[in-house]
Parts: sequence; structure tokens; C-alpha cells
Amino acid sequence: MINAENNGIEMENVKLFSSKVESIKRELGRDVVGQDDIIENVIIAIIAGGNVLLEGVPGVGKTRLVRSLGRVLSLPFSRIQFTPDLMPSDVTGTNVVEKDENGRLNTKFKKGPIFANLVLADEINRATPKTQSAMLEVMQEHKVTVNNVSYAIEEPFFVLATENPIEQDGTYPLPEAQMDRFMFKLIVKFPSVEELRGIVKMTQITMAETAEAVVGGEDILAMRRLASTVPVAEEVLDYTVRLVSGTHPELDDSPATAKKYVKYGASPRAAQGLITAAKVRALMCGRYNVSYEDIDALAVPVLRHRIKISYSAVNDKLTTDDVIAMIIKETKKVR
Repeated sequence: MINAENNGIEMENVKLFSSKVESIKRELGRDVVGQDDIIENVIIAIIAGGNVLLEGVPGVGKTRLVRSLGRVLSLPFSRIQFTPDLMPSDVTGTNVVEKDENGRLNTKFKKGPIFANLVLADEINRATPKTQSAMLEVMQEHKVTVNNVSYAIEEPFFVLATENPIEQDGTYPLPEAQMDRFMFKLIVKFPSVEELRGIVKMTQITMAETAEAVVGGEDILAMRRLASTVPVAEEVLDYTVRLVSGTHPELDDSPATAKKYVKYGASPRAAQGLITAAKVRALMCGRYNVSYEDIDALAVPVLRHRIKISYSAVNDKLTTDDVIAMIIKETKKVR
């Protein structure tokens, strides 16, 4: 087993990392009832530098979670409500003409709401694909280009987008290229009876967030740098690569599940995101090495929006998550 001392990293740093994450969870728990797995994966994505897509019906606390995150991480927060008439410039910003004190006209770039550390893209699939595509560059490269001039977004930068189930009226399916820019797709389920009771009691006291700041932007970047140093054993890396490659039915050595139930497989970004996120999860668990367990735990949220299942899967009443679980099981057999 590879430990921190062998790599010149003191275990104290790992303990401090885990302690900070627990502090973040504890403060978020003051504003958000339940959704423990959602909170954990959102924290992983922020530290790893990825973006998250949340799917769920309105009113399950998605906006409250992001607002509370802004308070806990002491970072500027902005919200963009996506609607059918939203234009790309409403997201990124645009050049405006202003007069100076001498009466001369000058062009100045007016930043849009995307220029924040935490951005909530609410109901992103209610906007047209043209507006959704405005998010591609900023989500991948953390910069905005307007009239051939690039403007960098201050780090850390994180987009949490929410979407309504595609069956609802007034929604557009997100382009595959944009879906691929999300590290995770998380499904927010309706709360249990006890959780709903807790939500009602909490909001009867106050609708405002009460969480307090426990870390800052520099802390997040330092945690990201530490996570990038976590080693990955060759066996674990090989398993990850075979798992992602195993979603491609056109490959000769793909699992039988993929050949039968998958129409399109995941992109190389899936493997990159899986390893990056697994490093963060390992530190959160107090380990300085990525395990098979980390890969298996994160495979579904990393892959569920990157593969398309075939009609055979739908006919057999299988969901995308079911197919991924079957591929994981088959890949484990040759581990």
C-alpha cells in the first residue's frame, strides 16, 4: 500500500483535509436536510474542479444547497434562471458603449452572471441549445471569449446546473458535448417522510440560510493541489480504463452487457473525471491512495449522463444506472 510518508506528504495534511470536509458537511447540514450523498458528491466535484448536473423536480432544495455552499466556502454566488428567451450574452456578458468625461465613446465589456465562483444554472434545459452552448467554453476552460477577447474566470470556479426530467413540458435535451463537461450527474430524489418533516420544521423557523463560513477559496485550491498528488496504483488505473472502455459496444473486448444494452459509450473525459474525483474521495476517507472502492462508488454519477442505452435495455425495463451496475460487475470479474 502506498502511504503519505513514502511520497513526502505528511499524514497530518490528509487528516486536515478530511477534517475540513467534515466541517463543510456539518455547516451544510444546518441548511439542508438529508441528501447526504448529493452533498458529498458536490463537495468532491468542487474540490476536483468539476461541474455537477442535478436532475430533480422543483422544490427539493437544489438552489438552497448552492446558496448555502457559497456561505460555507465564503465564495461569491450567482444564479442564472434559464428560460426559452435567454440569450448567450445574458449569460456571458457583452460589450457596451459608454461615454467618458470628455464625451468620447468607448467600448467596455460588461460581465455577465457567469463571472462568479459558484454559479447555479437553474433549469438549464429550459433554454434553447444556442444559449446552452454558451456554457461550453466557460465550463471546460474557465474563461469567456467575446469578440475574440478572452476573460478569465476567477478560481475556484464551479457550475451546478439543475434540469427538470426530460418528460416535463418546455424542456430541451442538452447536447452531448455539453453533458460531457459535467463531472457528475446526480439524481435528487423526493425526501422521505422524516426528511420532509425536518424541512418543514426548519423553514418554519427561518427561510434564510444559517450556515457559516469554514473555508475560503484559497483553502479549496490548496485541497485541490493536495488531491492532485494522490498516487494511483497501475492496477486501479487499468481497472478504471477498462471500465470506461467497457461502455463501448463496438470494441471487441467489451462486456456482453455493453454489446447488448449500450448504444453509445462514454468519452475519455469520463476516465479523467473518475480518477480525479476518486483522488478527492480517497482523501475524504482519510487515505492517501485511490482504491477500487473509490472507482466503484463514483462510476455511476460519472457515467450515467455519458452513455446512451439501447432500445433493448428499455424493452427489458433497465435504466442507465442498471446497465452501468452490470458493466461494473462484469469488469470486476477480470480484475
